[in-house]
Amino acid sequence: MSSDISRLRKFVSPEIIFGSGARKTVGNYAKTFGARKVLLVSDPGVEAAGWVDEIEELLAEQDLPCVRFTQVSPNPRVEQVALGAEIYREHGCNLIVAVGGGSPMDCAKGIGIVSTHGRSIIEFEGIDRIESPIPPLIFIPTTAGTSADVSQFAIISNQNEKLKFSIVSKSVVPDVALIDPDTTRTMDAFLTACTGVDALVHAIEAFVSTGSGPLTDMHALDAIRLINTHLALLVEQPEDNHLREQVMLGSMKAGLAFSNAILGAVHAMSHSLGGYLDLPHGLCNAMLLEHVIDYNYISATDRFRVVAETMGIDPRGLSQSQIKRRLMQHVISLKHQVGLYQSLADQGVHLTDIPYLSQNAIKDPCILTNPRKSNLRDVEAVYEEAL
Repeated sequence: MSSDISRLRKFVSPEIIFGSGARKTVGNYAKTFGARKVLLVSDPGVEAAGWVDEIEELLAEQDLPCVRFTQVSPNPRVEQVALGAEIYREHGCNLIVAVGGGSPMDCAKGIGIVSTHGRSIIEFEGIDRIESPIPPLIFIPTTAGTSADVSQFAIISNQNEKLKFSIVSKSVVPDVALIDPDTTRTMDAFLTACTGVDALVHAIEAFVSTGSGPLTDMHALDAIRLINTHLALLVEQPEDNHLREQVMLGSMKAGLAFSNAILGAVHAMSHSLGGYLDLPHGLCNAMLLEHVIDYNYISATDRFRVVAETMGIDPRGLSQSQIKRRLMQHVISLKHQVGLYQSLADQGVHLTDIPYLSQNAIKDPCILTNPRKSNLRDVEAVYEEAL
């Protein structure tokens, strides 16, 4: 009896509470996990927006003391993870709550790993390198994009090497994600656009990934539809709670899709770019998206046709190259609608940077599930197109 093991698919996700007010259950969940003292991880922007104070109060209502760690930069760094783990151990914490975008959430995952293992976070780069269980993680995202709150990824920046590295393990899937659209009200238009396009890229890459399957496809396609329909309107009408909820739902579904199907060349190249120039992750994705679609299309024509249809393009009577062109134009037009016009050159990338960027991108685990097999020269060519 033979079975094709490569066709098997698993699906991991946290316990999810979704909807307005979800954040307010944080104290109950912390209590359920037997919290004695909580490390509350965030960043200065989220702290200034008032969310850290509110979460601290909600924990205090359950008589749960907490210690804050908010020294997290965009693209969280190896040193910040080490410092957070030191504070976690010093104060005798036994549970981590992260409130913020991808950076505090990824940093919190790193802190959990280091506090348990007592070794540098750099040693855990790659897939399934975590040996011991990490502390319980309760995540409250304040952006609708990165989906670190539902994923088995942590992306950390190594400033010494000017690169980002990925940690992939179901150990870093949070125990609980409290996904509350209200918390995204404090994002500005640029962050709304960047994180929204990041979520769209998650969904498209997950759908065309070689790791995709029926469990991820439904989430990926629904995410594409939700973000395509609502993101530009939300940037225009930031007060609209329905739009906010729909984009947050799209982001969550994109996260469930990519956490399990993994990603592709956009993210591999974006991680390299973000590590090198310390740029916003969503912006890096946005600058690369249509160029990677152009490169990948030939290896996943049927899948990209479905993506095009889901974004409202009628492919009937069109050749493959016409569908590809329409899809690329649609993606560019959506980026422009949300105010993203940037190119790599605008952000300070030079032709001479491309060999270094490409060497790091080709080593990123996300490249493994890209629908078209890529060598170093292929990656260089896509970066050159995106200049």
